[in-house]
Amino acid sequence: MGVTKIQNYTDEHNEIAIFGKAFSHPARVAIIMYLLKAKACVNGHLVGELGLAQATVSQHLKELKSIGIIQGTVEGTSVNYCINPEVWMVVKQKFEEIFNQFEDPAGQCCD
Repeated sequence: MGVTKIQNYTDEHNEIAIFGKAFSHPARVAIIMYLLKAKACVNGHLVGELGLAQATVSQHLKELKSIGIIQGTVEGTSVNYCINPEVWMVVKQKFEEIFNQFEDPAGQCCD
């Protein structure tokens, strides 16, 4: 989607597309799933858990944080990350609204 074309879509379309970006790379999906499973703030554990370079993990964390899905707190020289519960609930609601619109056409589609 070209930057000059985003104005052709509603704010909701653009918001959902931004949230979707969080799930558009397997490393980001792995980070999200790890944070959900951990149910706590984590820091350097991600590099060892994911088997990726520190720079790669940092870039994906930066992307997730810019979208708002995760939040981080600085403690000395380390940064702890966790799921941002308020944004997570908005993401969940937006995608549920889309998925819940589907009605099985029961053979009425182009099979």
